[in-house]
Amino acid sequence: MKVLITGGAGYIGSTIASACTDAGIGVVIVDDLSTGLRVFGEEHALYEGDIADSGLIRRILAEHPDIDAVVHCAARIVVPESVADPLGYYDANVGKTITLLQVLRDHGIDRIVFSSSAAVYAGESGGGVDESAPLAPNSPYATSKAMVEQILSDAAAAGDFRAIALRYFNPIGADPQLRSGLQNPTPSHALGKIMTAHAAGERFAITGTDWATRDGSGLRDYIHVWDLALAHVAAVQRFDEVVGADEPYRVINLGAGDGVTVRELVAAFERVTGAPLATVETDRRPGDQAGAFALVGRAAELLGWRATRSVDEGVADALAWAAKLSALPRG
Repeated sequence: MKVLITGGAGYIGSTIASACTDAGIGVVIVDDLSTGLRVFGEEHALYEGDIADSGLIRRILAEHPDIDAVVHCAARIVVPESVADPLGYYDANVGKTITLLQVLRDHGIDRIVFSSSAAVYAGESGGGVDESAPLAPNSPYATSKAMVEQILSDAAAAGDFRAIALRYFNPIGADPQLRSGLQNPTPSHALGKIMTAHAAGERFAITGTDWATRDGSGLRDYIHVWDLALAHVAAVQRFDEVVGADEPYRVINLGAGDGVTVRELVAAFERVTGAPLATVETDRRPGDQAGAFALVGRAAELLGWRATRSVDEGVADALAWAAKLSALPRG
């Protein structure tokens, strides 16, 4: 079995590539290296270029006629950036995906695993959401994910593909063997801000303490990136069992299944480091939400998958990766 991973030199894609290799699945990567790191892809067959370069995709498929499936991770993912540049995001995430899909269809590649996002949900309740929850993407980034899902659903109904869309919230951690991790040394998610504040000796801001959650702080569904990668591997391995002619498109949530509040994330960081973290409580920011977590019964049923790594393991692996990142070559 062999897969083509788009965006396979990025954080998620490179971890999926390592998990596929460990499972005996051949890996081919296409990545423009705009954010991905070459070193992440060098252990595999790496093609540098754009997913919308039809000539490149045709060459990849000609040189690897045994590709069985495509894991589509390539996307721009920064929410504030998407708000500032919606046309750029719709072009990169939707327009280029359509071009890619047209080439894949014309070459008879009909198995697509789409690395989507649980950002397509409303995320306002502080509770769990299953795959039937209403969609309410609140940024061009999230909307672009929902649009690609709709395109895949319609194309599957037309007989062009069979597809699985995997929705997840907040990956943390790194490949436990430290083969890859976050490329950004100062990530903007909560754990990244905690790590930055700790390193600088500054206080970490808990924004909003009156949410309808168990301790008043915002709640997020943190999933270890290795668990996430293993779910993508399971989707590839069980693809023909999950989607068929009668149901050619399926949506599956991935997550830890409960969620972690900001205060609980701070406590996990303190447990892992063995040191207290100074915090300050502030008001809610405009656009903030209580959060939500993914209900993952369908993943267990269809993929035989559940997250097994704790938030403490995610924090520990993130810290270990951050220590290694500074020595890696960029580009």
